[in-house]
Amino acid sequence: MEQAVEHTEQVTKITEELLSRLEIAGTVSVDIDETGAYRVHIATEETGLLIGFHGKTLESFQIILGIMISKSVGEWVHVYVNVNDYREKREEALMHMAQRAADRVLETGRSVELARLSPSERRVIHLTLSGDERVMTESIGEGEDRRLVVRLRV
Repeated sequence: MEQAVEHTEQVTKITEELLSRLEIAGTVSVDIDETGAYRVHIATEETGLLIGFHGKTLESFQIILGIMISKSVGEWVHVYVNVNDYREKREEALMHMAQRAADRVLETGRSVELARLSPSERRVIHLTLSGDERVMTESIGEGEDRRLVVRLRV
C-alpha cells in the first residue's frame, strides 16, 4: 500500500508536469480504484482544450500520460483521466442516446445505427441495453467505420 501511495504522488507529479508543458492550468487529484487503476481528476477552466472534439484529445492525453507513468514506475499501469466530470456527463448522455435508440427500434421495428462512437462509448451503449430483452446491440464494421446497431431481439 505504501508503494501505491508513492506511485499516487508520482502520478500527480507527472500529470502536473504534462499539464504545465501544455500550458494548461489545473488542479490534479489522484486516487486508486478497486481494480488498481489510477483515477486522475483534473479541474481546469480550459476544458475544451483538454477534452477536444468528442473527447478525442482527452483519450490521447490519457494514452500519453499512461505511457509516461508506466515508464516512470517501471510497470504497466492503467490510468483513467477525467476532466471536470466530463466522463460522467458523457456516459449519462450515451445512456440517454441508447434508450432513445431502443425506443425508436421498438416504435418502428427498424434497426438504428449509431456511428462515430469510440470503443468505450460503444461499450456504454451495449451495457445500457444489455438488460432490455426486447432489443439487442451489435458492433459492425472495422476501424474508423465501426458502428453500433440496435435492433429488435428475435
